[in-house]
Amino acid sequence: MAKMRVAVLFGGTSGEHEISCISAAAVVDNMDPAQYEVFKLGITKKGRWLLYPGGTDLMRGGGWDTFADCVPAFISPDSTTHGIVVNQDAAFDVIKLDMVFPVLHGSGGEDGTVQGLLELAGIPYVGCGVFASAACMDKTAANRLFEAAGLPHTPWLAASRAHLADFDALLANVEKNLAWPVFVKPANGGSSLGVTKVAGPEGLQDAVMLALAHGDTVVLEQGVDGHEVECAVLGNADAFSTLPGEIISCNEIYDYEAKYQSGDASRLYLPAQLPGEKLEEVRDLALRAYQALGCAGLSRVDFFVEHGTGRVLLNEINTLPGFTPISMYPKLMEAMAGLSFGRLVDKLIELALERAGR
Repeated sequence: MAKMRVAVLFGGTSGEHEISCISAAAVVDNMDPAQYEVFKLGITKKGRWLLYPGGTDLMRGGGWDTFADCVPAFISPDSTTHGIVVNQDAAFDVIKLDMVFPVLHGSGGEDGTVQGLLELAGIPYVGCGVFASAACMDKTAANRLFEAAGLPHTPWLAASRAHLADFDALLANVEKNLAWPVFVKPANGGSSLGVTKVAGPEGLQDAVMLALAHGDTVVLEQGVDGHEVECAVLGNADAFSTLPGEIISCNEIYDYEAKYQSGDASRLYLPAQLPGEKLEEVRDLALRAYQALGCAGLSRVDFFVEHGTGRVLLNEINTLPGFTPISMYPKLMEAMAGLSFGRLVDKLIELALERAGR
């Protein structure tokens, strides 16, 4: 039986480039060479596409893009090509593909752009489609869809660069509709880059400016004193969710440093430290949110469970969660669903073929 030809797409131009490379290395290392012929297609921080024939050590540690045998290559939007166009020695060759596994985090990869390219190319791909990817990446759009679906969500406001012209009006709106502390986030971003916890009015303007460095729109969310929990969802129309896991961050907020640079300082509880009925309530809401935004393949759905009241509040959906060895999504799938990392990769590819009708 012929091996399935799979391109693993990694890197990208977003601030999450390094995490994408580490996640992709873990995916490649867990792909059975007896089943898959893997092509590692990387995107540099400057947006150059390169076919990388080296090992995963340089993907994890950096330097893959300077590897001597890298060659310019890209996925053609021409559906008759159905693969990678390689530019080598002034000639173009084509590598036909059966599947693409995008392991791209943030803008330019998790926001529907690459998914649109793959739809044009007619190549099945792992993960959510164009709409769900774009909607979940844009926190303002996602929040409005959550509200339309009747899903409980943290109180929030949106702001843009135009609001800086009358910052006093923005501050008045925040104090009227939210309570301190307030979390200020880029509307399109991940790995908690550009996120600030603001205790009072004096820190708001700097926080908004920092978030705007990552995009044109920011979201201001009321802080929640509670458990921070996450569910891993897997599947298409018949998706299932794990029970939630819980993160106890080593920092005040579960930011980029706490997620990826602090070793084992942050603690994970699988399942979360919640009563059984509350665990089930969170799991049910994760599936409802996943279905409301039309997700497919996989997503991680994040919540707060408020101390005192026990209210469950939806935070966000991450359509391409981290796949590093310390990431919550694969840990939840192994602990709660009995899926090893390798079997999880197989299942995601099976789901992509199912969605493509193959």
